[in-house]
Amino acid sequence: MDTLRPDEERLKKDSMENKKNVYELTQERLAMIFRDFDNVCVSFSGGKDSGLLLNLCIDYVRRNRLNRKICVFHMDYEIQYTHTIDFVNRILEANRDILEVYRICVPFRVPTCTSMYQSFWRPWDERMKDIWVRPMPADCYTRSDFPFYYEKMWDYEFQMHFAKWLHARKDAVRSCFLIGIRTQESLNRWRSIHLNRKIHMYHNYRWTSRIGNDVYNAYPLYDWKTTDVWTANGKFRFDYNRLYDLYYKAGVNLERQRVASPFLCEAMESLSLYKTIDPDMWGKMIGRVNGVNFTGIYGGTHVMGWQSIRLPQGYTWKEFMQFLLSTLPEPTRRNYQRKLTVSIEFWRTRGGCLSETTIQRLKEAGVNFEVMETTNYKTTKKPVRMEYLDDIDIPEFREIPTYKRMCICILKNDHACKYMGFSLTKEEVRKRNKIMEQFKNMHL
Repeated sequence: MDTLRPDEERLKKDSMENKKNVYELTQERLAMIFRDFDNVCVSFSGGKDSGLLLNLCIDYVRRNRLNRKICVFHMDYEIQYTHTIDFVNRILEANRDILEVYRICVPFRVPTCTSMYQSFWRPWDERMKDIWVRPMPADCYTRSDFPFYYEKMWDYEFQMHFAKWLHARKDAVRSCFLIGIRTQESLNRWRSIHLNRKIHMYHNYRWTSRIGNDVYNAYPLYDWKTTDVWTANGKFRFDYNRLYDLYYKAGVNLERQRVASPFLCEAMESLSLYKTIDPDMWGKMIGRVNGVNFTGIYGGTHVMGWQSIRLPQGYTWKEFMQFLLSTLPEPTRRNYQRKLTVSIEFWRTRGGCLSETTIQRLKEAGVNFEVMETTNYKTTKKPVRMEYLDDIDIPEFREIPTYKRMCICILKNDHACKYMGFSLTKEEVRKRNKIMEQFKNMHL
């Protein structure tokens, strides 16, 4: 019998996998994880995906009568919907016999887009103890428990260091951190799973990635759809965050129902729901984080740059941008001005890469620009040098440098200017490189 070529074997394997549903495939993944890893830790936020993942792990351990515990990594951000807090407490308490819980109450930096004065806030900040929205949970882990913590640490940095810390604490042979990421949710999440090089995978499982020596992340739910999540919760009668019931009744689309930090740009549009769904928590939030009330009222409107932003009469977009900058605190104003200067210089000298269709539309609009032949970027698009425009009405509006886009960034409190697609500044690159260097050291 002829042996199959590697590509034929892979196709055959994929074909067999396609005949199984996502639940069956996930059971196979969990079987491998609990077989090969002596330390298994589930990242649990209280949302639907991480909640389902934790329930599936608990169910797997109980059904197979495994004589072991599951670690649970829960970053408690202090400010959460009461329903989320209740769900977290409920599932952890109900399964305390097989769970080893690491409930983290640490004042790391957390990004916020609700304020022009603050680019971040700190949960459980001791200096703000008199206005904490709730008491610190019992048996939680605080800053004194983690020797790697430092004052300027961001929440995502903490997650990276925690993995190394727990691996050493457990004296584990091999550790696996399970994360409820689904590729359906975003392009970035798809990239984090599918674009990993094979050398960073565990035994070529494409839903895993190595983050340190004998330490891996795994995404067992990567191929699940939102409907799969709710079907599983219903079929197996899993406990879940009842907040989603309220979201559904409020008419929030299934794909936009979030329980993460309410102060991120992605959550601004629905922040006003707090007032209706959780009025007690809302009242405490107003005094805890700068700009919450304003964003709750105007987030999702043209005031915050979400709908059709209107130019005040007698202004150009450049003049309106200058006016907006003049109203900002000095550090915030300097941040925007620095990013704008870098961007203007970039478009004048190096040029941004645009498609032939976009270039043709710029020509038809009478825009002056210069098309260059080569670029250092790996793309079929062509580099285009041009000056900042005031505004332009073409489908590719978000690709073109305009003062209107800058106005939208300012109105959104988009301190990083993600809407503009700005490149990182030298200082931001330095910070990123520092973080990555620390992350590399985890492999040692």
